[in-house]
Amino acid sequence: MQLYDPTVAGPERHFVRADTLTGLDGCTIGLLENGKLNAEAMLRETAALFQARHGCRIEPLFSKSNASAPAPAETLAEAASRVDFLITGLGD
Repeated sequence: MQLYDPTVAGPERHFVRADTLTGLDGCTIGLLENGKLNAEAMLRETAALFQARHGCRIEPLFSKSNASAPAPAETLAEAASRVDFLITGLGD
């Protein structure tokens, strides 16, 4: 039997929050779909609301192949360089 001490600290991580958007007008939206059957359609419909209400532009779709895993760092880095905010969701 192996016992684990639940009070041990995990690895040290340094996260930084993105700056808050001051508004949505004219922003560029990124969509991150997760491979689920209806994810792309749901995201495009949601983005269309931002486009109609705030004049947002929609960038090409970003994808990840596994709904359970985080998006690859390269995908997130590319999205961060091209969009003001990113929308993601399950679409089941």
